[in-house]
Order: sequence, then C-alpha cells, then structure tokens
Amino acid sequence: MPRKILVGFGVDVDAVAGWLGSYGGEDSPLDISRGMYAGEVGVPRLLKLFDKYSIKCTWFIPGHSLETFPKEMAAVRDAGHEIGLHGYSHENPVAMTLEQQRDILDHTYKLLTDFNHGIPPKGSVAPWWETSSEGTTLLLEKGIEYGTYTLVSFSGQLSHIFLFQDHSNMSHDCQAYYLRDQDTWTKIDYKAQAHTWMKPLVRGNETGLVEIPGNWFAALVFCENDLARNGIVSATYLVYCRFIKSSPNSHGWVNSRDVEQLWKDQFTYFYREEKDFIFPISIHPDVSGRPHVLLMLERFIEWVNTHDNVQWVTMYEMAHDLRARKDPAPGAKMPKGYVKDVRDKPVKARL
Repeated sequence: MPRKILVGFGVDVDAVAGWLGSYGGEDSPLDISRGMYAGEVGVPRLLKLFDKYSIKCTWFIPGHSLETFPKEMAAVRDAGHEIGLHGYSHENPVAMTLEQQRDILDHTYKLLTDFNHGIPPKGSVAPWWETSSEGTTLLLEKGIEYGTYTLVSFSGQLSHIFLFQDHSNMSHDCQAYYLRDQDTWTKIDYKAQAHTWMKPLVRGNETGLVEIPGNWFAALVFCENDLARNGIVSATYLVYCRFIKSSPNSHGWVNSRDVEQLWKDQFTYFYREEKDFIFPISIHPDVSGRPHVLLMLERFIEWVNTHDNVQWVTMYEMAHDLRARKDPAPGAKMPKGYVKDVRDKPVKARL
C-alpha cells in the first residue's frame, strides 16, 4: 500500500485587519501601509507562486480584507483556491461578548458565501489562535466542519479549554483528529491546601469537528515583522521575521533559511517515522510576499517534491480525508447540516 503524505498551505490574509485587531498598529499610518502591502503586493505574488507549482491551497480571509481588496480576493477565488473564515478585523474572540462574536460570524459567513458564488466556507481559523468558550457552539451551529481553534475560559479553580479546528490546537503535530469540546483541569492555588489542586486533567467529549493541528515551529506569519504565534504545522511563525512595535520579542530580521531548515527537519522526521501524515503550513502575505521569503518557499516546495507519495492539498481535503477514514465517537455533536455521504472516499495515495 503506497504512503499518503498530504501537504498544504493555509494563507491568512491578515493585511490591514491584523493591524487593527491584533498587532497594535491601528493608530499608525506606517503599519496600516504594511497591511496594504500584504493585500496589494503579497497576495498577487503568492498566487503567482502557487500557479507556478500547480498548488491549490486554502485562503482564510478576514471580512475586512475581502472588502478592502476585492480585486485581489477575486483573483484568489477565480484561481480555484478554497476560502475560509478568519474573523472580520482579526478580533480577539476572548475579548468579545457572545453577541459580538455571533454578529461577526454571521456577517463574515454571509460575506464569504456571497463572494464565493453561494458556496459557504467549511473551515475557519480563529484570529489570535484563540476563541471563547462559546466559539465551538457558534461554529457548529454554522455548519463549519474543520478549523483550528483553542478556546479557553476560566471558571473558579478549573480552566476549561474548548477545541475547534483550523490552526490553533496542538494536541498533535502531523495527524488530523476530532476535537473534544471541553477538557478541564485544576489550576494551582498556593493560598489553598495542596489537595485542592492535585487532580488530573479530565478529557471532554469528542465532537465532529476536525482539528488540523497548529505548530509554532511550522508557521510563517510575518517574516518582516511578525508576532510570533500565527501558523500551522509547517511554518515557523515568522514572528521572528516581522517587526511589531508593541511586541518586544519581535525584531523582524531572522534569516529565512533558518526557518526553512526548521521546516525541513520536521518534515524529515515525519517522513522517516510516520507511514502517512499531514503537513499543513500557515503563511501570511504580509511576510510571505517578501522576496526573500518567496525564494525560500520555492526552495522548500521543490525540496518537498523530491519525496515520493507527496500530494499538495487544501485544508478541506485534509479534514475530509480523516472523515472518510474514521467516524467521530458515537453521539458526537456534529456541524449543523452535516451528513456523511457513504460514497465519500479518503484522498487516494499517490505512487
């Protein structure tokens, strides 16, 4: 039986939205101009790169980016790439009320569906790689099938984590899996008796949401001035590569070849130790649209292609492959409207 190695890019089009919602640049004309670069320069360059290698990938587009760069986003759609959710202005879900979260999800879901000729998004990436305790329910109710979200809330001594799928959860690094809705664990309170916290983590219930795991060492966020936390399994956060005034650990001048070697080392290990595996890569046009990073991506793609049994796929195809091979636990809460087609087949292994 031939091996099956699924590799794919997830492109988060943060652009101006990222500076408004996450990177502290909302009052800086300079930082806003960097967001314009991402949409008007970085996006076309990445499209050219993917076309060169005949790669279809998944673009997670904030509503703000869709409406600010309609021409560039239309080019993404018309090139046949998958389109997924990524908030409106890259808002931090944990900082919002339930009403605000629902309003943004409803609005951006409709925006992307209308934009994509009536085809609704199936996947979502949580801005900040965070999401509230209500986030999983909201996404399930919307019929979202996959994503990577880490949803955290705190209640007394227990810290409840809710997992959704896109690129934020990290319970594995090269295998997709079904998320649990709520794990609980007890925080340490040094003012209390020790017995109050000496308790194991309690696993929640498995859901029908597919997790495509994230990995700080596999995400290319901003190689020009990045935060250090945006990515998926194969790009090492180009946090090291993007300067952000409000983030003291960002200097923006890490050699892209160092990031390239990190990716290669991860892939080499998986290729040696795992029969089949996924290798999702999270990138941003803010960083990956820069010449030195584009050259690195070319080198990496060409290097990956020297390996047998590799297929470049979308994030939806990674999630679909898991669903076709394995059902979630009996009674698992499923995305609204989801019905498994008995004709569904896993992605075929390639000789």
